[in-house]
Amino acid sequence: MFQTHQQSLRPLTTAHLAQTMTLLSLTADELREQIESELASNPALELLEERRCPTCHRLLPPRGACPTCSSPKSEEIEEPIVFVSPREDFNFSGGMTGEDMPEDNYSSTVEDLPTFVLRQIASELDNSERTIAAYFLTHLDDDGLLTIPLIEIARYFHVPLSKVEEIQKKIQRAEPYGVGSCSPQEALLAQLDLLEESREIPPLARSIIEKEMSLLSRHQYAELARAFKVSLRTIHQTVAFITENLNPFPARSHWGDMRQSTEMPPQVYHRPDILMSFLNDDPSKPLVIEIIMPLNGTLRVNPMFRSAIHEADQDKKDDWKNDLERASLFVKCLQQRNHTITRLMHRVAALQRNFICRGEKYLKPVTRAQLSTELGVHESTISRAVANKAVQLPNGRIIPLAMFFDRSLNVRQVLKEIIEKEAHSLSDTEISELLSEQGYQVARRTVAKYRAMEGILPAHLRRPAPGVG
Repeated sequence: MFQTHQQSLRPLTTAHLAQTMTLLSLTADELREQIESELASNPALELLEERRCPTCHRLLPPRGACPTCSSPKSEEIEEPIVFVSPREDFNFSGGMTGEDMPEDNYSSTVEDLPTFVLRQIASELDNSERTIAAYFLTHLDDDGLLTIPLIEIARYFHVPLSKVEEIQKKIQRAEPYGVGSCSPQEALLAQLDLLEESREIPPLARSIIEKEMSLLSRHQYAELARAFKVSLRTIHQTVAFITENLNPFPARSHWGDMRQSTEMPPQVYHRPDILMSFLNDDPSKPLVIEIIMPLNGTLRVNPMFRSAIHEADQDKKDDWKNDLERASLFVKCLQQRNHTITRLMHRVAALQRNFICRGEKYLKPVTRAQLSTELGVHESTISRAVANKAVQLPNGRIIPLAMFFDRSLNVRQVLKEIIEKEAHSLSDTEISELLSEQGYQVARRTVAKYRAMEGILPAHLRRPAPGVG
């Protein structure tokens, strides 16, 4: 008996987990479609036309949220009120219906590296040069290096080699600096040229890159000291400068997360899955977090279908039992989905109240792994619960739920404010120093990456706003 019980329990547990994970990753609209599909295909499921709370299962009045679940459990302002509501209970800010909502409440723009570089230099090129530059940039590898000879580009467009070299120099001065170089050595030299315009360069830096690149790449510092007849300390200081300021593979150091994000399609959020507001519309009161449950009724296993199985013919009985198990499993997984998202949003709202109320500068760095540990679930559970969901903030703005886990968002907001107020075009090094003064320890290269993520041009292409300073 014990063995038989184990054999029947394990598949159910696995199926329960798999379906719960699937439902967790769905948006409210996708969940509605999934429920409709299950209702259409499974006679053991039924939807009662009654208003019942998805959380406590009490019958609800004709309008409004559940009076029990939407009531404060504590008088503490930091303690959010989190509950699940039927979709019909949701009134978007400003009295807008779903159809009236703006089409671009939130959109995340994704750019590949060639587009990003071409956008920076387009104003410096005429139409024919832009065509050549676009062709040039489509032949970059993942490291940002050119994969075909310059002469091949010149022949393809029937232009002098000097013309292609001129375009390459403009590309190399775009970010990530040194992009479009023909080799790692050339990328380092291009970056060195740019650095020389704004700061002092160690005397041996260029010579080491030009003449002894192989020794440098193999970290043979004693041999470098002998080759240039200098002390080992001088070599170490020069190599430290090269390591901290230059990169032989431009796209690796700068593009990083941006390149990875191009694998994801751009997202535009039209409807929120979660609605945030203040209790009694008072910012001094607790946050109210409503999780959309797209049901106009109560989903349950049909009791008449359950009773009818006992009277069914043997050839139908097995099929009907499968339908019954599927229906029961679906209802349980739906409840588990709601429970998981409710726990997640309770913790997120408590942690990020300042961000929700005051803006991006106040976002606390938090990871999915941290929350998974706090809530006692696997990290993949948090990832699925967060994926593709949108949240409407109290001010009406719709953002992806994933933004609550963007650890660089607060730094990027401060960076934007610094650039908006700059009296002259600040270099990335100067911005890094200003960020440090405000308590954000960010390297120059990271400043460059964050600036690119915000679509802000490098200093040599930027002009301060009129009247600033």
